Amino acid sequence: MPEQRQKQKQKVPVSDAKKEKQCIKGMGFASFGQNGNPAIVEVKDGKIIRIRPFYYDAKYNPEKFNPWSIEARGISFSPPMRTLQTPHGLAYKKRVYSPNRILYPMKRVDWDPDGERNTQNRGKSGYVRISWDEALEMIVSEIKRVREKYGPYAIFLQGDGHGETKVVHGAHGCHTLLFRSIGTGEFTVQNRNSDSWEGWFWGAKHVWGMEHFGLETPATNIFQDVAENTDMMLFIGCDPETTPWGWQGQMASKACYWLSELGIKSVYICPDLNYGAAVHADKWIPIKPNTDAAMHLAIAYIWIREGSYDKEYVRTHTYGFEDFKDYVMGKEDGIAKTPKWAAEITGIPARTIIALAEEWACKRTSIAHGNGGSYIRGPYSSEPARLEVLLLAMQGVGKPGIHQVPFVGWGAMFELDRMPWPVSLSNVIMWPTHRGNTSVRSLPKQFIPKLFIHDAILNPPVSWYSTTLWSAKTENQFVKYTYPEEGCSEIHLMWSDSPCLMTCWNDSNKFVEAYRSEKIECMIVQHPWLENDCLFADIILPVNTKFEEEDIGSDPVSGLYNCIWLEKQCIEPIGESKSDYEIACMVAEKLGIYEKFTEGKSIQDWIKTAFENANVSHMVSWEELVKNEYWVVPTNPEWKKQPRGIYNFYKEPGKNPLDTPSGKIEFYSQNLAKHFPDDKERPPVPHWIPYGESHQESLECERAKKYPMLVVSNHPRWGVHAMHDDISWLREIKTCKIKGIDGYQYHTAWIHPEDAARRNIADGDIVKIYNERGAVLCGAWLTERIIPGSISVDHGAKYDPVVTGELDRGGAINTITPHNPLSKNASGMATSGFLVEIERVNLDELHKLYPEAMKRPFHKDAGPIFSAFTFGGKSNG
Repeated sequence: MPEQRQKQKQKVPVSDAKKEKQCIKGMGFASFGQNGNPAIVEVKDGKIIRIRPFYYDAKYNPEKFNPWSIEARGISFSPPMRTLQTPHGLAYKKRVYSPNRILYPMKRVDWDPDGERNTQNRGKSGYVRISWDEALEMIVSEIKRVREKYGPYAIFLQGDGHGETKVVHGAHGCHTLLFRSIGTGEFTVQNRNSDSWEGWFWGAKHVWGMEHFGLETPATNIFQDVAENTDMMLFIGCDPETTPWGWQGQMASKACYWLSELGIKSVYICPDLNYGAAVHADKWIPIKPNTDAAMHLAIAYIWIREGSYDKEYVRTHTYGFEDFKDYVMGKEDGIAKTPKWAAEITGIPARTIIALAEEWACKRTSIAHGNGGSYIRGPYSSEPARLEVLLLAMQGVGKPGIHQVPFVGWGAMFELDRMPWPVSLSNVIMWPTHRGNTSVRSLPKQFIPKLFIHDAILNPPVSWYSTTLWSAKTENQFVKYTYPEEGCSEIHLMWSDSPCLMTCWNDSNKFVEAYRSEKIECMIVQHPWLENDCLFADIILPVNTKFEEEDIGSDPVSGLYNCIWLEKQCIEPIGESKSDYEIACMVAEKLGIYEKFTEGKSIQDWIKTAFENANVSHMVSWEELVKNEYWVVPTNPEWKKQPRGIYNFYKEPGKNPLDTPSGKIEFYSQNLAKHFPDDKERPPVPHWIPYGESHQESLECERAKKYPMLVVSNHPRWGVHAMHDDISWLREIKTCKIKGIDGYQYHTAWIHPEDAARRNIADGDIVKIYNERGAVLCGAWLTERIIPGSISVDHGAKYDPVVTGELDRGGAINTITPHNPLSKNASGMATSGFLVEIERVNLDELHKLYPEAMKRPFHKDAGPIFSAFTFGGKSNG
């Protein structure tokens, strides 16, 4: 290894290889530098033997960090002294030693950069082992060739999302930083759309602003106020026992138990009796997927008819109520939005809607959310998002006990006022030194949002509104962008270190067609595991897991204690794997820009630089952090004095205006009326929109005669997006996988017994879920925990094609989700609440029809494996 790169190399000293040791590692999977949920990783003889909770008081007296406590109704609530680890965090060592780890660089067997590229065979061809030198020479040669032939914007970098959370080694996107160091820093980048909070971003922001996400901000001290004043908590499409796990551990779970202790009634409104509802619900109201807007409107109808809303608040704090009233009462379209009207749409009996509306009107009610979920990710989900805020406004949101409560503190990754728990003296920020995903801070001239990549490749030009960045302000939603940009080339080389479009994004079968386009002359992927989009790459590079790297971490989101820690390297790299940052360094060296890219700093230098810019160096020294390996930021002693949620707006709306044209909550959106006056899919007043120009995914559609079932696709219980699907311990659980008679573990689909009986489906059968976009195989779990007429399939299962682009064995439900965005002018994903049919399959017949794919080697407990797609190399099976 050349001398200048030697300082970037990481290796466990031989003298330490056999020692027992413990390392602190963050087990949050937000993937953007800001971590969560630290754990202790125990290592013996160079191998991880256990992951267990981290104790905050291991080396500090708790008095040093001023532990907080909330007292209400004679009961106190305090965070524990240990982190609340989740099952996939504790089991994560199984991913390190997964039989699907990529062990060495590989090249697609029939791709020749100097000859036939055979792009039509991506997803079919296997791979052969090559050396690092060969891989680097090919990559650098292709970069130079494509830039020279087409220009710099022909290089397309996919550098964000779903993966491990790292800082120096890039929570994806080290190569985007690399390309900013080449010439004038021109390239095309994949842009992360606001996935998981689509409806809030594209809908609620037009009601009450709340930059950046559309959820109530500030959220400061909301839980203190809820504990003291709230009578009822609604969980609408929210699962606090699942969604928050991936980012912040089980603090939300703990909080739900506390709500019950306080006597606060918990009502869950969702198509499935989700895990939170099963444990915490006082009442479950099953509702058909993606029909929440109709329920919201019926509740508003009752309040208006009975006068049981806060008329004074509406008069002083809102804008455009009369227009809303005209629509709800039927003056606009001749259809009164009565409980009977809503019952036919939602499947909720009219009497239940009336009872809910009346109880809500007489009790101080808040609504809880885990950021997003299927409720807010369906076609036209801007509408239920807007309507929910309007219902809160009709009861005086901001008053004591009336809030929108965030169970996932995304915003806390950047600002302390976005957490509902008591805040610390400062937030530990890793962005200044984060080496990955620089696209989230500033965009190059040409970019493509993730949900438009297939269209951009196959059917350019493509236009959309907003950059779609999570940080984009509301006014950016009225700015139109186009690919290709004037003066820019189309893309011809793709390089990804976040290869999960197949299992996490929209109509991903269409990505197969895009990946096979002759326009894409070279596709490079780097990743720890051979999965999903890796199967379409021409060159594959093996990446370390975080346990094989030295880094730094912070936890601003768990809701326990804000802290910073040093992450020692636990084990030696598996196979020939290297970190994302080291790979970028190697390419930079070949391109002659190594010093510019690294800024002359080693990994250890960057770790110290991260500490110096983390907003804590004025409270703790570098020497103390090195000595103790972690430090806990003290709780702000003045936290109780901070306003609770948007209480200031409630008290004095004129002095504390919202970020809307009127400064008030807008029943009639002036911005939408101004910029999209003729938009029938997102009109100025929120409507019930079952179908329209963008989507035909409602039971009211003609298409429902052929595809009569609605899919609920939640964030996964046993993983985080595309991660964890190969952890054998979790795959033993029936709600994760069901083993077929062929020994393969199929992704679980929840089916109501009534629907199963009509289709001759028995519990444990293998079924095909399909529509015109393709089909996926799943294992049937018959349960009354799902409303009839619907099925539930968690997204994030590993893609395992039987017929590439048509039939998937792994259960990757996103292969058949809708193609279009939320609506014509709202560039968010719609990945739940869509139409399908389901039928029992005969596995023997499938094995006869597709012998090669169905007999592809797999691990009996971990699923698809590395060796199934490789030739002439050592197996990891």
